[in-house]
Amino acid sequence: MSIIFIIMENIKTNFKNASEAFDYFNQKIRTDGVEFAGTKALFNVGFTLEYPKNISIANEERNFNEEYAEAEWQWYLSGDPSLSKLKEIYGKVPPIWEKMQDSEGKVRSNYGCQWMRNGQLDYAIHTLRGNNQTRQSAISIYDGKENDTYQTDTPCTYAVQFTILNERLNMSVYMRSNDLWYGFCNDQYCFSKLQQLVARELNLPVGTYYHHAHNLHLYNNKL
Repeated sequence: MSIIFIIMENIKTNFKNASEAFDYFNQKIRTDGVEFAGTKALFNVGFTLEYPKNISIANEERNFNEEYAEAEWQWYLSGDPSLSKLKEIYGKVPPIWEKMQDSEGKVRSNYGCQWMRNGQLDYAIHTLRGNNQTRQSAISIYDGKENDTYQTDTPCTYAVQFTILNERLNMSVYMRSNDLWYGFCNDQYCFSKLQQLVARELNLPVGTYYHHAHNLHLYNNKL
């Protein structure tokens, strides 16, 4: 049996909110993570957030910047992947995004422009309105046809799916790679906001957030 599956046998999978999940995996990765590509990582991690509207991270060491997370959400919501748009919203551009921009000053992995590509978000909402038991309310964020445009940054999330169960809107997020320290904190904020947006469009309460990461990790400089 590989070490990957040994790790998964002893992992917690249900959390009240993102902050509780962050605290748990911040310790779990340090103690049980596998050394992998400059990180310690857990593989094939899946867990639920029962109250995804509680989106702040309370860990003092992490010092989560909710003002910036909200600006990033507004950037995604605009559908404009340019750094000039992010600067217009937030007043400045974090260095990490400057490293990921292409020659046109755009970040092609921007989730907003991806989920709006080909009207995917509108279609996901439309399918749920037409059939509350549909399995077709899904958004593809990673697009293999755009591999050439991902030279500076590849989307960490590859798909999102919505399901109505017990008259509540549930959402599943599928990630190829998830940096716990920065990526998870901001990503769960934005995807929880997306879940709330779709729930409002359907006049439904928010249900459970399901998070699936093939590789959940901490970079060595955060260990």
